[in-house]
Amino acid sequence: MVRGTLGKTGLFGTCVMMLALSPPAWARCADLLPAAAQPAGLKRSITTIDLARLRDIGRPDGALLGGPSPLAVAPDQTRIAFNISRPDPASNSICVGLAVMDLVVGARPRLIDQGGEMILASGNVRGLITPIGYPAVVTSAWSPDGRWIAYLRRDQGVTQLWVARAEGGMAHPLTQSPVDIEQFAWRADGKTLLYAARTGQLAERAADASEALTGYPYDDRFVPAMSPVPLPVATTPLSHYAIDIASQTAHPASGDDAMRLLPDRLNTPAPLPAAEAGDGRRAWTAHSSENILSPLRLRASLASGNSVACTDVACRGKFTGLWWMPQGGPLLFLRREGWDLGDLVLYRWQPGAGQPRAILRTSGVLDGCVLARAQLICLAESETVPRHIVRIDPRTGKSETLYVPNPDFAAIRFGKVQRLRWRNDRGLEVRGDLVLPPGHRPGMRHPLIVTTYWSSGFLRGATGNEYPIHVFAARGFAVLSLQRPPFVAEADANATDADRLNAAATANWAERRSLHSAVMVGVQRVIDLGIADPARIGITGLSDGSSTVGFALINSRRFAAAAVSTCCLEPWMVNATFGPAFTRTMRGQGWPAATADDRRFWAPGSLIQNAATIDTPLLMQLADREYLTAIDVYAALREQGKPVDLYVFPDEYHNKWQPAHRLAIYERNLDWFDYWLRDTIDPNPRKAAQYARWRKLREQQEKASGGQDRPAIQASTSARRMSR
Repeated sequence: MVRGTLGKTGLFGTCVMMLALSPPAWARCADLLPAAAQPAGLKRSITTIDLARLRDIGRPDGALLGGPSPLAVAPDQTRIAFNISRPDPASNSICVGLAVMDLVVGARPRLIDQGGEMILASGNVRGLITPIGYPAVVTSAWSPDGRWIAYLRRDQGVTQLWVARAEGGMAHPLTQSPVDIEQFAWRADGKTLLYAARTGQLAERAADASEALTGYPYDDRFVPAMSPVPLPVATTPLSHYAIDIASQTAHPASGDDAMRLLPDRLNTPAPLPAAEAGDGRRAWTAHSSENILSPLRLRASLASGNSVACTDVACRGKFTGLWWMPQGGPLLFLRREGWDLGDLVLYRWQPGAGQPRAILRTSGVLDGCVLARAQLICLAESETVPRHIVRIDPRTGKSETLYVPNPDFAAIRFGKVQRLRWRNDRGLEVRGDLVLPPGHRPGMRHPLIVTTYWSSGFLRGATGNEYPIHVFAARGFAVLSLQRPPFVAEADANATDADRLNAAATANWAERRSLHSAVMVGVQRVIDLGIADPARIGITGLSDGSSTVGFALINSRRFAAAAVSTCCLEPWMVNATFGPAFTRTMRGQGWPAATADDRRFWAPGSLIQNAATIDTPLLMQLADREYLTAIDVYAALREQGKPVDLYVFPDEYHNKWQPAHRLAIYERNLDWFDYWLRDTIDPNPRKAAQYARWRKLREQQEKASGGQDRPAIQASTSARRMSR
């Protein structure tokens, strides 16, 4: 028997429950489930607080389609359970709760547990468990009799397995593991839960502590930008356990029980879309060539085992989900299609009886879909409508809303959103969502903000959620939310793995040039429409998007201001700050060595090498786990007297997760572009030091340029004050 650390709840569980029920936590999270929407009156402008306190179900980015659903269907298929969260910037915390809802129009969910911390996702990055700062998809599980719901909940930095009554009450932890519980499933008897945890990490931690006494050897466990000590290795296997929910006693799981749990997600490739019906019918997808980005092909087999090929064009492409209808019904599947895959289309197909038929098409998002009573329950969103729960009739494609977690957004006045389509200089399809100020009239030109990487679903804050698109529009900016074109290596037959794919992208900066062309053609389109002021254009980005920003600042003089959330692709980053394993990977993809004096290679893409010729004001708002990759660029730009400002946010990751930080980042990005593109400042006294820094940057910029204006705007040193 395994007790103590893995079994009895004891004092630990009591303390956790007392902490979860503390009055301050309940008070700040009292509106986790919103009150009913009030009748709409005069609509108002959106604010940063609206976005910073947005309630979420599942992943907060509509571009991340596919994968596990956050919706759990009850055995009788009349209810669903889901986690709902709402950030609270004032306390820098995130309210989290588990809700149950009847699947009828007008139903209101009820919380059966509330409390705990946001569970953040981690990935296997070059053999190391690497947190990315993004919320993990947490899916609960109903007991076979529908009386209990099991789920993961994180308190005091550790994720445990909990259960609660489906009707409410008796929420309590089953485990008190010293390491995170990562997986769980009910045994068919409904009395036992199976779960998995990396208990081998305890020995790894002990070994690390011993090693620390004599010094760590610098090896592949190190990612210096993220940590001064080794990161945990991803090869530590999962250990499997079974726990009786009545006695709360755990023991190692049998081999058969362990097989009921999913494969280790850290060491198993993400599965391609597939579905299996209870009667033996199967549907699956596979790549159409050895290129890892090649379109998928859909196949099916009948209950008899006979395979059925689909030759229709709809059976080849990018699939995000497959579902078999019950009682021998058709296969449903969601497919991305259209210009730069800008549409989602729901099809129904009866294998062996004709070709697929499209029943629903949307330029928005449908994700996390599950079947319940022959209806598809999905999370939906569009450019101006945040995520909500809908029900789709698979016979007709008709959709109806079941639950709106952010009813206050019905009172917000949004500007017009127009989808633009164009091609870059390689002939690749590109699209972007052009968001106009609510008061826009024909003939009005506005300063333009370009956001980069992805553009799908509700236009919240672009990829990484740091650039509040609709708030920019409410402030008088036009915003071009850019969806990147297909990878240049998608047509490369040799791109059979990630290294070959990235090597093809690196050669002659092919991917960067493709993305740069996509940006420049899109910006010119908005100028030609008479909407963008060509002298007042800004650009933003995170991750690959920040590389797009850097390349644009080097290779054009179009942009009057820029902001990045990560930085920068330079020799220092390639060869040092992300550790030895990263360096080997990058060298294998064609990047030069640290000792190579390869100025010709770096000429199109190094901000440091081009610092003397870059005049665009650049704002960097970076995580403490990544800012070391930017300090060389910051130093080079400052050395040349260029306007650059850098802020570091503690305990953050590639994707920043803390609500107070997000609100501060929103506000500073707005202030930055207001200052440089609209010659406007916020009179709030708390921001006086910020503007003092920026006035010095402007003075340095004018001194460095010898008083000669660049093509973009040169605002006066006395910026206009604005009232909010």
